[in-house]
Amino acid sequence: MLTILLTAVVTLVVVLVIANLSTGEKKIEHKIERLYGSDDPQFIRSMGLLLGPPVTSGNRFEVLVNGDEIFPSMLEGIASARKTITFETFIYWSGAIGEQVAQALSEKAQAGISVHVLLDWLGSQKMDRRYLQMLKNAGAEVIQYHKPHWTGLGRMNDRTHRKLLVIDGRIGFTGGVGIAQEWTGHAQDDTHWRDTHFRVMGPVVGHMQAVFMDNWIKTTGNVLHGPDYFPEPDEAGDGRAHMFSSSPSGGSDDMQLMYLMAITAATHSIHLASAYFVPDRLTINAIIEAAKRGVDVKILTPGRHIDTHTVREASRACWGRLLEAGVQMFEYQPTMFHVKLLVVDEFLVSVGSTNFDMRSFKLNDEANLNIYDKAFARRQTQIFANDLAKSKRVTLEDWNGRPWTEKLVDRAVALLDSQL
Repeated sequence: MLTILLTAVVTLVVVLVIANLSTGEKKIEHKIERLYGSDDPQFIRSMGLLLGPPVTSGNRFEVLVNGDEIFPSMLEGIASARKTITFETFIYWSGAIGEQVAQALSEKAQAGISVHVLLDWLGSQKMDRRYLQMLKNAGAEVIQYHKPHWTGLGRMNDRTHRKLLVIDGRIGFTGGVGIAQEWTGHAQDDTHWRDTHFRVMGPVVGHMQAVFMDNWIKTTGNVLHGPDYFPEPDEAGDGRAHMFSSSPSGGSDDMQLMYLMAITAATHSIHLASAYFVPDRLTINAIIEAAKRGVDVKILTPGRHIDTHTVREASRACWGRLLEAGVQMFEYQPTMFHVKLLVVDEFLVSVGSTNFDMRSFKLNDEANLNIYDKAFARRQTQIFANDLAKSKRVTLEDWNGRPWTEKLVDRAVALLDSQL
């Protein structure tokens, strides 16, 4: 009897592990053939048709650098709401900014604004429970995404990593920032992180709202629609963009597909800022091929100030072939570098929640905003250059000269790259 029970327990554990580590979808296995460059109209056409919503014009974008710019803009947006607020995030921790955001949302709910908050259960474990009660008492609808339950044990590893705030269906925010004290300030020391967020207006905000609705419907079964959530779009500028998402339950390869297509289409430059850079072999090969055809590739990652050291070790383990191909690798020095940004040929800017690793590509629910605008891209390139000035370049000689203990750890940790 005991043997039967132990066998059943082991079988259950194996089934749960497989369910949590596998998406069940066919993954991209072959390199994408280079048929056009980023300046070819076919590039935007293909990106729009393959990734989801078509590219829309009439948008305006504002870059917000670090918490001193990000949080005041978000709080101002919340205060301006007249009908609806939808908010989805991974990290929501205790602290002054967490209480401030909860208070701002609660005040709008008390004023009769429809407030819908979707928090990842795992990412909000450090959140003061008072905030949840404050929001619920004010009339806000608050849901924790994939809270553990015996009926959904196979979804424990599927987290929403999306970072979305939409006001009245007309103003949107996305980028890398979570709600925690680490993101406040201006990256002035190693306890205040370096990050970038973006404020958006125009028709593409409707795409952002639709991405929020994707998980809201999955979690609640309730469809929020109508003009309060999806108003007639107004043109706010002349920028072209689209917002798309990925999830293990559908389109899990969309984020990797986007990166592979953008890298393959690159003609002049690739500037990649990645908080967690652990690419697979297919993506590494695409970057190497770009470098070999003369594309200037610069990749910026965190240095010794990082919240997950195993990720840094796994990342560094894959740098050898990149450095040999001429890719320039940099580590940010002052503090934790949490930016998630891709700029290709000073034309495409991709921003959002996605890290450059297999967890983001395969396991998390992610969302990215792709902007096709030369002036905006040049601004992001300048900010990237400013970050490079505070970074240390790692050469092939540096990489080969690492201590043998570090090389051993790199190799060992790299075996876990699908979960990092």
